[in-house]
Amino acid sequence: MMKLRLIPILLIGLLFNACNKPVDCIESDTLIYNTKVYTANDSNPEAESIAIKNKNIIFVGSNEEAKAYKCGETSLLDLKGSFVYPGFIDSHVHVKGIGYRELNLNLQGINSLKEMLTVVEIYSNSKEPGDWIVGRGWIEKNWPEARFPTIEELDRFSKDRPVVLERADGHAVIVNSYALNLAGIDSTTQDPQGGAINKDVNGNPTGLLVDKASLLVEKLIPKKSLQQDKKALEIAINNSVKLGWTQLHDAGSPYSDFEILEEIKSEGNLNTRIQFYASDGPDAFRMLEEGVKIDPLHMLSARGIKLYADGAIGSRGAAFLEKYHDYDTSGFLIFEKEKTMPKLIEALKKGIQIETHAIGDKGNKITLDWYEEAFSLVSKEERLIEEPRWRIEHAQNIQPEDQLRYKEMDVIASMQPSHAIGDLHFAEKRLGLERLENAYVWRSLLDQGVVVVGGSDAPVEIGDPRIEFKAAIGRKDLDGFHGEGWHLEEAVERQDALKMFTKWASYSVFEEDIKGTIEVGKLADFTIFSKDLMTISEEDIMSSEVQMTIVGGQIVYSR
Repeated sequence: MMKLRLIPILLIGLLFNACNKPVDCIESDTLIYNTKVYTANDSNPEAESIAIKNKNIIFVGSNEEAKAYKCGETSLLDLKGSFVYPGFIDSHVHVKGIGYRELNLNLQGINSLKEMLTVVEIYSNSKEPGDWIVGRGWIEKNWPEARFPTIEELDRFSKDRPVVLERADGHAVIVNSYALNLAGIDSTTQDPQGGAINKDVNGNPTGLLVDKASLLVEKLIPKKSLQQDKKALEIAINNSVKLGWTQLHDAGSPYSDFEILEEIKSEGNLNTRIQFYASDGPDAFRMLEEGVKIDPLHMLSARGIKLYADGAIGSRGAAFLEKYHDYDTSGFLIFEKEKTMPKLIEALKKGIQIETHAIGDKGNKITLDWYEEAFSLVSKEERLIEEPRWRIEHAQNIQPEDQLRYKEMDVIASMQPSHAIGDLHFAEKRLGLERLENAYVWRSLLDQGVVVVGGSDAPVEIGDPRIEFKAAIGRKDLDGFHGEGWHLEEAVERQDALKMFTKWASYSVFEEDIKGTIEVGKLADFTIFSKDLMTISEEDIMSSEVQMTIVGGQIVYSR
């Protein structure tokens, strides 16, 4: 670990300071030097050295200028061969889900339907009759079979235990007959509002439950204990700092998670900053009642509420203005206006930030409509925060006229580049080529002056900042593949990609004055990579390793 590796450097540094302390030396806690610093600050874009004092940056400049800060008990970090960036921020992540990905049956990265069924069968055989078999992460996009699993395939090895396998997008599950029977789902069961029970030509359930229909089964799964939740959150925090994330925006979780995170923080184990958004429902009402909770140390804050307009493209739950190309549906809306509008109005009055999941063009249009209506009903004088900086999460398919509305209404587009390089493998089949012109329009939004922030949506995606950066600048999958409808012109420049995960991500949670760029006075949050992300080839980005993650001047991870 870094502490052991640094001992010789620190001793040399202390001896140097003791023997060569200039009269006018400026004391710092840590001096980072002999590196290339990308600041994301347009007035001073690059530097060689950074001095830190009391968690904040007190100097950014050249190695020569940095000599004035080599004194006292300053710790010296010679980073020759590494590259420093503002701390990378994952603007859309499901923190606890990352932990449970490791604790439950992880189906991510499986290369065929046959392989997935084999993995699930082996896991199922290790359990007792009646035990729940719960897994997540399967996705059919690269499978040679190119289809969803079937209930018959699950039933072959699970007649005496319920099976629930969540698709990677988190918007559909495939379940076996045992689970359907426990939930009382049969040919007569009607679709719930905001969900769909997939049925065959004879009207019998296929085992595929989309969006809110999945709750009919998932509510029966034995709840995890608070200790299990804590373990999952701790795993997620530790994994995130290893990947280089210095802040996570937790996109919709129960309020109990916030309370557990407060406990982790009090124990000194919160190694990355977290902005918490409460899930819709009882947790949202609690947020509306109690208001935001802003941590003066900026480690853990409860900022807002997460709403859902629609589902996902892969499971055909995303709401579109026209029907899907490959199925007789246009998706559906999850939220209802009569229930949503009072929340929006109250949120404006109490300074609560709203972020809404919207993927289809109808989902985006309706969300913008309702935001606009709420803005018109609550004057700026009535709002606790005059400019609320409301967000739309994913923002994957947006009609041109609605792209303009993002800017006109100052709505933030929270987008995940890895979704594009994954979804575009099957999006043409779902939507047709024409609608892909309005899909994942990062460049178009930026050109119109929209604030675009980057995230990963882990555990839906892997959650690696290198993947997100590479996808943003190349718009190709990790093997370099791209197809006719991928619209490479919507890729972004590297400086913009950096700001999506640093400067603009900080802006999206009202923290642009304290972090997001490397400049004097801001918090000392840095992600340090082994290679220069701003100049190396796209093909080499995944070979750049996280050398160090620094949060508030403290090394929370070192390779």
